[in-house]
Amino acid sequence: MAKSGGDNPFPLSEMMTQGFEQTRKAMESYLDFVKKNVKATPWLGTDLTKKMKTFTEQNIAAASEFAQKASSAKDFQDFWRIQTEFMQAQGKAFAEQTKELAESATKSVTNAMKGSSN
Repeated sequence: MAKSGGDNPFPLSEMMTQGFEQTRKAMESYLDFVKKNVKATPWLGTDLTKKMKTFTEQNIAAASEFAQKASSAKDFQDFWRIQTEFMQAQGKAFAEQTKELAESATKSVTNAMKGSSN
């Protein structure tokens, strides 16, 4: 009797891959939205804009790597290990990104206020 899902021993990987593709497209749309709105807000510095773009690209790449690893999971235990590693890494990355973005935003606003008071 043939297995559904082709030769893949973990058939959920196809669904995960499709789900990730939808998520990736949504993240790219969000990045485009952020870029357009940041350009429309002159008090946000280019450093902040660059960091936001870089972090979004890093997060998309990390999610892509996760999807690749998860789609090759041998069983649910392997999948949960991969997911746990991804979530821990993303939690650390998110904390660092938030800190850097807050520092850049504060710097941009401070510089803009100094410039407007002259």
